[in-house]
Amino acid sequence: METDKLDLRSHDIAEDKKQELLRLFPEIRTEGGKIDLERLKLALGETVDVGKERYGMNWPGKADCFKAIQSPSLGTLRPCPEESVNFDTSENLIIEGDNLEVLKLLQKSYLGKVKMIYIDPPYNTGNDFIYPDNYTESLQTYLEYTGQVDAQGKKFSTNTEADGRFHSKWLNMMYPRLYLARNLLREDGVIFISIDDFEFDNLKKLCDEIFGEENFVENIIWKKRYGGGAKEKHLVSVHEYIVVYSRNIEVLGALFIPLSKESIDRYYTEKDENFDKRGPYRTHPLEATKSMGERKNLVFPIPAPDGTKVMPKRQWLWSKERVEEALTKSEIAFLKDKDGNWSIHPKQYLRDENGSLRQGKAFSIIDEVFTQHGTNEIIELFGDAHVFPFPKPSRLLIPLLNLALTTDDFMILDFFCGSGTTAQAVLDLNKQDGGNRKFILVQLPEPTGREDYPTIADICKERVRRVIKKLNAEDEGKLLLDGSQKPDRGFKVFKLAESNFKTWNANVPTGDVATLKKQLELHINHIRDARTPEDILYEILLKSGFPLTTPLEKIIIEGKTVFSAAGRALFICLERELTMELICAMADQKPERVVCLDEGFAGNDQLKANVVQIFKNKGVTSFKTV
Repeated sequence: METDKLDLRSHDIAEDKKQELLRLFPEIRTEGGKIDLERLKLALGETVDVGKERYGMNWPGKADCFKAIQSPSLGTLRPCPEESVNFDTSENLIIEGDNLEVLKLLQKSYLGKVKMIYIDPPYNTGNDFIYPDNYTESLQTYLEYTGQVDAQGKKFSTNTEADGRFHSKWLNMMYPRLYLARNLLREDGVIFISIDDFEFDNLKKLCDEIFGEENFVENIIWKKRYGGGAKEKHLVSVHEYIVVYSRNIEVLGALFIPLSKESIDRYYTEKDENFDKRGPYRTHPLEATKSMGERKNLVFPIPAPDGTKVMPKRQWLWSKERVEEALTKSEIAFLKDKDGNWSIHPKQYLRDENGSLRQGKAFSIIDEVFTQHGTNEIIELFGDAHVFPFPKPSRLLIPLLNLALTTDDFMILDFFCGSGTTAQAVLDLNKQDGGNRKFILVQLPEPTGREDYPTIADICKERVRRVIKKLNAEDEGKLLLDGSQKPDRGFKVFKLAESNFKTWNANVPTGDVATLKKQLELHINHIRDARTPEDILYEILLKSGFPLTTPLEKIIIEGKTVFSAAGRALFICLERELTMELICAMADQKPERVVCLDEGFAGNDQLKANVVQIFKNKGVTSFKTV
C-alpha cells in the first residue's frame, strides 16, 4: 500500500461514465486506457444512429455545458457554527454559494442519496439573476463577487433580450445544474421544478434529455392567485407549472398523499366487527360497468345474509376467490333497495389491515394555495412584506413532500432556495406527522441592498431561524409521545470558498525563475492563512465521500487529537508532529481509512514508509495524506 494524496477535486463524473463503458465493453479499451469509438459502434451494431439529422434539442453553448459538468471544483465548504442552529446535532444544511460549484462538491458524498428535489429557478423574465456561464471561471467569479478575493470587474449578471442569446443563456445555466442534480437522486427519487409559460417548453425538452422522457411523471398546474386581469393583455393568467420527473420511473411506484378532511368525512361512522382496528368504511358497487371486457369467470352467485343467491346483471369486479376471502373478513356490505333486492358492495376502510391510514392519489392541479399566502408568511415572520417579494408559499410544497416522501429520514434538496420556503415546509410537515425529513438548501448570496439582511442567503438563514423559534414556542411544555424522537429543528451553515489547501498553479511559466520560486515558497506551508482545523476537517470529510452531517468524535490518542468519523470508518489526524507511538495507537483502533496532514511527517520519508506498512498490517484499507 502506497501513500496516496487525497484528491481535493470534486467527483470526476466523466471518469465514472468512462469506467462504466469499459466495464460493459472491455473490448473498446485502447492501449492508453481510453475509448475507441469505432469499436464501440461495432459492439453496439445497428443500435447506433449515424444519421446527421436526428430529433433533439440544440442551442448555442450546449457543448460548453458538458465542459462545465466535467470541470471539477477545487472549492470547499467552510463550516459556520456561529450562523447555525444546533450545529453539533442537526442534520439539516444551508449552504451559501454558487449552486453549480456546490452541486459538484456534493457529488462524492451525496451521490444517489437524495429522495426529492424541489427548485424554483429563475423564470428568465429579463430581470432574473443569472449565474456566470463561463465554466472555467465559475468559482473565481463567485469569490470575486463575494469579496473573498480581489475583484477584477467580473460580476454575476442579469439576462435581457438585448443580449441576443436570451433563451440560450438560460439553458446554459440550467443544463449542468440539472445534470448534476440528477446524479444526487436516489433510484426512486423525484424532482419538482416550478416554472411559468416563458421557459416551460424549453425546460420540458431539457428534462426529457437529462432525465429521459420515459421518466416524465406529470405537469402539475398551480393556480397561484384568486383572480386579477387589470393588467392582462389577453387572457387572465392565474397559473404556473410544476414539472415532475423521476430518476427511474420503474422503481418510483405509485404516488399517494394523505386523505383530506373532506375525503375522510366520506367514510361511514357506523361500526362493524373491524371498526376497532380499521375504523369506518365507505362502499362502492361490486357490479362491473360496461367499459370492462366480458369475462365469464366473473359471473357467479354470492350468498346474501338471508340465503338468497345474488347474481350480477352483467359480471362482478372481483373473482370468486377474492369475494370468498372478503366474506370471511367481513369486508362486504349487503344493501337492500326499496323493492327488497340485494346489492353487493365491498367495504373500503379508512385504515388498512395493519391499522395505517389509507392514502389517496393526488390530482395534477393544486388550488386554494396562492402567492399571497407566501407573502403572508413573510409578513408573519418578519413583519415586512418587502423582505422577500413573491416567495412560494410553504403550503404549496406540502402536497409535493407528501407525494415524494413518507415520514422517514428522507433527504430533500433545494438548490435555488430563495427565502427558505422548502425548509419551512419540511419543518412544518415534520411537526404535523412526527416525520424526520431532512433538508439541504443552497443559495447564492445575492445582494439585497438592505442593511439588516445584506443578501438573499441571509434572509433564508434568518427565516429558518424564526420558523424554528416559532415551532419551539408552540411546543413549549408539551411532552414527547412514547418512543418519539425530539424533532431536528436546526441547521448547519456552510459557505463556499477556495480549498483550504493551496493547489499547484500549472500555468506558472517554467522559465520565470522568480515566479517559480515564489510558487514553491507558497507550498512550504500549503494550508491557506486563517483556516481553522474545523475548515480542514470538513473539507477532508467531504472529499473523502462522507456527508457533512457525519457524526464526528474527538478522541485523544497518545496525547494527540484525532477525529473519528462515522464510528471509526475514517480517522482524520491534523497534527503537525506525527510520532510512531501515535501511528501505532491509531492502527490498533483499526479504522477503515486514515487521512493525515503531509506536513505531519516533517519530511521524514522513513517514518512515512513505516506508517504505510503499519496501517497495512492492521487492515487499514486506505491511508492518504493531504
